[in-house]
Amino acid sequence: MDAALPASGAQPAAVTAHLRRAARRESPPWLHGEVARRMAARLPFIKAPPRRVLDVWSFLGHGEALRAQCAGARIETWEPTTALAARCVPAPSWWQPSRWIGLGAATRSDAAPPPAGQADLVWSNMMLHWQADPLEHFRRWNMALAMDGFVMFSCFGPDTLKELRPLYRRLGWAAPAHDFIDMHDLGDAMVGAGFAEPVMDMERLTLNWADAATLLSELRSLGGNAAAGRFAGLRTPRWQGRLHQALADALAGPGGRLSLSFEIVYGHAFKPAPRVALAAESRVDAETLRQMARSGHRR
Repeated sequence: MDAALPASGAQPAAVTAHLRRAARRESPPWLHGEVARRMAARLPFIKAPPRRVLDVWSFLGHGEALRAQCAGARIETWEPTTALAARCVPAPSWWQPSRWIGLGAATRSDAAPPPAGQADLVWSNMMLHWQADPLEHFRRWNMALAMDGFVMFSCFGPDTLKELRPLYRRLGWAAPAHDFIDMHDLGDAMVGAGFAEPVMDMERLTLNWADAATLLSELRSLGGNAAAGRFAGLRTPRWQGRLHQALADALAGPGGRLSLSFEIVYGHAFKPAPRVALAAESRVDAETLRQMARSGHRR
């Protein structure tokens, strides 16, 4: 089965710029840390504690929450750039670290595939919405997992910044962000990538700020605008003043604070044993049979 995902429209040049800025930040976005904490609370869904974990975009995803929950596991990070890899806390390596540097970014589609069948858990916090082709990442994660291994991820959903989109249209501006993919489409794509029994859910968070300048600073820390047609250069102080006033008029609530919505999508699924087609004579390699037997005993 294959699944076609709606295009997110995330522009590679904007993603690259975001990653470059992120590597220079003192710390990753606090919102990512809060989502990581909430996602880590879901780890008990996995019956057997993972021994080998692949943490995708660990620095930006606040990998500390994962390490706290999987203290006995060997955790390897998968960073999109060498600069971000340098920001990660060193962890004992159970495969060659250099093979993971540079994988996962939307601009590195030519990267070598990860080692196959070695991870018990692939963990990805707040990374997938930056990808032009999430389905390809689901396939890579499936290949990286051992049989019965789990994938757990979070990302922004389509209701994120829903208050800004009509405001920008009314002002005749390009979209304030690229499109975020619906959780049902992501679930279908997981099945298309070979995962079984995907579980998808979401929650909406409402954040508020004292003024437009603080709000925009927060949005920049989350990565900025990666939509096609975004402003190509710097805006004038006059334009910035117009934006601040428009935000204050459209988003102000009780007490004058400005509010925006964020939809957080969560998903998890496991990698099933391959189905062996029966025929008059069937040939299956011994390692596949061993893995299928172990899989059957665990469930």
